[in-house]
Amino acid sequence: MTEIYLKTEGELIAMRKSCKLAAETLLAVGEFIREGITTYEINEFVHDFVVSRGGIPAPLNYRGFPSSVCVSVNDVVCHGIPSKKVVLHNGDIVNVDVTTIVDGWHGDTSATFYIGSPSREARKIVEVARRCLEIGISVVKPGARIYEIGDAIERYARSQGCSVVRDYVGHGIGKGFHEKPQIPHFANSGENTRMVPGMTFTIEPMINLGTWKVKQLDDGWTSVTADGKLSAQFEHTVVVTENGVEVLTKRDRILKNSEDL
Repeated sequence: MTEIYLKTEGELIAMRKSCKLAAETLLAVGEFIREGITTYEINEFVHDFVVSRGGIPAPLNYRGFPSSVCVSVNDVVCHGIPSKKVVLHNGDIVNVDVTTIVDGWHGDTSATFYIGSPSREARKIVEVARRCLEIGISVVKPGARIYEIGDAIERYARSQGCSVVRDYVGHGIGKGFHEKPQIPHFANSGENTRMVPGMTFTIEPMINLGTWKVKQLDDGWTSVTADGKLSAQFEHTVVVTENGVEVLTKRDRILKNSEDL
């Protein structure tokens, strides 16, 4: 437990500012995203939105990542690098993963968007992923064990015929982009740490329509499903409270092109 940085109420007040900006950025992406634009245009939009509001896009140059946001289309599981060559088409699903820094504090959130009219398979994987995040958050409370998050998520995902990616997990967050503890989204992870008030972390299950296995592309960042089937993800930053959980990146209105379909 000594390695986990518990936040004071004063620190949480500061951290909420970054989390609010991250949530507002994702809401703005929902208004902006549409058929015919490139993932590079999403990157430019996010960068300008965050900077114009006094924030810093955390992904840019983080461990060499070349962009201000991760944009992952269809079978891309995570860490998709925005590109002028990747154009969004009707039926695509697109995860946009936003992390902001405000006054040294991080806020991290993501959502999967629909482009035009989704197929039955696309709608299934997106809605299963959305529900997996909700289920994971519902587990969070003082005294619960971290492994319970993954147990609950995988139980639901499997009941829907989907799988949970094991190569990437949620993480502690605060002054650091990635802090302890790790938050696995799969069952039997062995993460036995008890949750206590002041613990801040992300829950970000990546849910696949086929196998949970992934492969990394030659760019060293982009991960895709091993079988080429669809993947979807949703993410929030949360804090364990005395009575349960607060979603720090909670949005104050419907997310367009995602929650409204």
